Amino acid sequence: MVWGKVTGKSCGERKSGINILYRKVSAISLAVALGYALAPLPAEAQSYRFNSVQVEGNQRIQTSTVVAYTGIERGQTVSAGELNDAYQRILDSGVFETVEIVPRGSTLVIKVTEFPTINQISFEGNRRLKDDALSDIIESAPRRVFSPSQAERDAALIAEAYSVQGRLASRVTPRIIRRSNNRVDLVFEISEGETIEVERVSFTGNRVYSDRRLRRILETKQAGLLRTFIRSDTLIEDRLEFDKQVLRDFYLSRGYVDFRVNSANAEVTQERDAVFLVVDVTEGQQFRFGNITVTSEMPEADADLFQSTLKIRPGVVYSPTLVENAIDRMEGLAVRNEIDFLRVEPRVTRNERNLTLDIEFVLTRGPRVFVERIDIEGNTTTLDRVIRQQFRSVEGDPFNPRSIRNSAERIRALGYFANADVETREGSSSDQVIVDVDVEEQPTGSLNLGGAYSVTDGFGVSVGLTENNFLGRGQRLSFNIATATESDSYVLGFTEPYLLGRELKFDLDLGLNETDSSFSEYKTKRVFFRPALTFNTGEDSSVQVRYTWDKDEMLFDDDDTNQNLAGPVIQSEIAQGEQTASAFGVTYRYDSRLTGLDPNAGFLVEIGADYAGLGGDSEYIKATTKLVAQRRIWNEEVTIRATLEAGAFQWEGGGNSRTLDRFVLTPSVMRGFEPGGIGPRDQTDGNPNGGNYNDFLGGNYYAVARFDAEFPLGLPEELGLRGGLFYDVGGLWGLQNVNTAGLNSGNGIVGRDRSFRHVVGFSLLWTTGFGPLRFNFSKALKKEDFDEEQAFDLTLQARF
Repeated sequence: MVWGKVTGKSCGERKSGINILYRKVSAISLAVALGYALAPLPAEAQSYRFNSVQVEGNQRIQTSTVVAYTGIERGQTVSAGELNDAYQRILDSGVFETVEIVPRGSTLVIKVTEFPTINQISFEGNRRLKDDALSDIIESAPRRVFSPSQAERDAALIAEAYSVQGRLASRVTPRIIRRSNNRVDLVFEISEGETIEVERVSFTGNRVYSDRRLRRILETKQAGLLRTFIRSDTLIEDRLEFDKQVLRDFYLSRGYVDFRVNSANAEVTQERDAVFLVVDVTEGQQFRFGNITVTSEMPEADADLFQSTLKIRPGVVYSPTLVENAIDRMEGLAVRNEIDFLRVEPRVTRNERNLTLDIEFVLTRGPRVFVERIDIEGNTTTLDRVIRQQFRSVEGDPFNPRSIRNSAERIRALGYFANADVETREGSSSDQVIVDVDVEEQPTGSLNLGGAYSVTDGFGVSVGLTENNFLGRGQRLSFNIATATESDSYVLGFTEPYLLGRELKFDLDLGLNETDSSFSEYKTKRVFFRPALTFNTGEDSSVQVRYTWDKDEMLFDDDDTNQNLAGPVIQSEIAQGEQTASAFGVTYRYDSRLTGLDPNAGFLVEIGADYAGLGGDSEYIKATTKLVAQRRIWNEEVTIRATLEAGAFQWEGGGNSRTLDRFVLTPSVMRGFEPGGIGPRDQTDGNPNGGNYNDFLGGNYYAVARFDAEFPLGLPEELGLRGGLFYDVGGLWGLQNVNTAGLNSGNGIVGRDRSFRHVVGFSLLWTTGFGPLRFNFSKALKKEDFDEEQAFDLTLQARF
């Protein structure tokens, strides 16, 4: 008897009989009795006993190994079912192509055919993915035993690699070619298929936010004209799952706590070359914060003190981020006040009538658990201390799960690692926790090539070499070269984000700038050295303290004939030659645009001052202020922005100041005019070309207010075009400490007095695969006769 797969043997006889029934037995009893009487008797089980086991056909696998797979001992009585199990165990070992079990008396004969060895692996039909890339994906390899199941898994991995590129119709078929000596060639036949583009992304169920607004936050984009450069319009399942989460976060941060994504269906077009993605959502109602209270269950924790740290106010749109930030602040306060194991538990009460959420922050005592140690693995280049700096807890500190989660996010945000997993496990005792950090390094250096164009500086090329994790110390080292038609810049930069192991950022810049602007009759050259320290003073605020040493000079053009084209003031400034300045400066910065209470609004405040006079040739005080406020309105599709900039310059030293020291406004500050197009000018007569000179001289004071509105144009989104309107008002005035020896009592200088210009304009913003383009068309409503207008401005900056 032979088993390909043993299922057992049965033989038996059917017996039936009818017992004598009493006459008064009911019909139901009769039926039951008949059923039992007609049932077959159990089959007699077949059993075997083998004194020896013989294996045939094995070449690489030893006989003892095959016998061990069966699990049958010599002399052991086994049933047919147990033989079947033995057959299955041999087959499941994955090393035999065929298995046959043949009982021969007291001998069990096992006939096997081993899987062949892979001679070589090849790929056919692949063009988009090269052989080397596919070899890295699969697990089958030459000189290993061929496994059909593994080949199928490898085919699935290859198909998945193509689906990531949007080729969902790709098919991969593994085939083998038999060779001598039980060897095979493994061939993966690949049909790549066409890329499936997302022709259209639409939404159903959305009432508050339009399709256009929701499409802007998705990673999946509609097919556009520049899809060669932007490959976000392919349908990828992982990206679609990410987009679902992005939608949830978007609505939840705006108070829609009941939002959900019901489905995301991709409908294939009739030509089967594209899909229509339809996302069905339920928005729900928007909730706001109601009563915000703090209660304490710990005697040492004063609820009023912790209440004072809250920035959330009733009526603000609900956002889980604000709740998390409030918890972080309160737990940080507990650490500073040495209140260990304090936990903040937010308890939410939902008010359906007025659509508010009451939040009660309860201060409770958490488990008495300590951090035993932090184990870091996988960092072959990065030093342990760089990773440990992201933790606010060290060995021996009370364990805080929220703090550990935040530390994990900071580690991932470094950008040094492809993967970073942070997990906790019980330590040497129940009150000890070990934090395991497992990271996977990734390249942190980059070579950037870029191009730029502006009306001011012309065409330019930039080359940058940056290492963000220099020598594994978490430091940033960069060297950038930017050359344009009218300017050149060479800057070497170094950054240490945690100076002396503290949250103290140290920057050091050393550079050379040269300009040869067509808007002036001279060139400039500047060498500078600038170290700076930056530290946080709050969640959204920071202070920078810096020292700047620079040496600069104004030069005539190489062409000697141009020396006579500069007016007497500029000629006197050029005659001063090289001048050095040694300055100490401070800047305070507050920015709530990303972390404020309102995700659609925020503002920026920058106030800075520099004092030069700590040695060098120059002595002055220069102060600047910048205020920015912005908000998204009308379904978050229109962005309005107001910017105010102002500055004051006061010369304190002997001699005269220069144009390089004073403020000169460019189109980035005041649109509608050339660089130096407004403000004091030297218009002394005597220009050899006839008429007057026309040199801009800069000013001691300036103030500019810019108002912008950006909005969609109603064009297909894949074009990447948006419109904008702007209104600028500002002026540059004041001119002291200048050499007027060559002037007729200074009568050749105009624009000293304060005068504000008014400009309106239209902007066309185009997001392209090469970079953002901005076209500005402007018209000066009010200006001075000597101002130099610039009605058109174009800027382009790209990285490739």
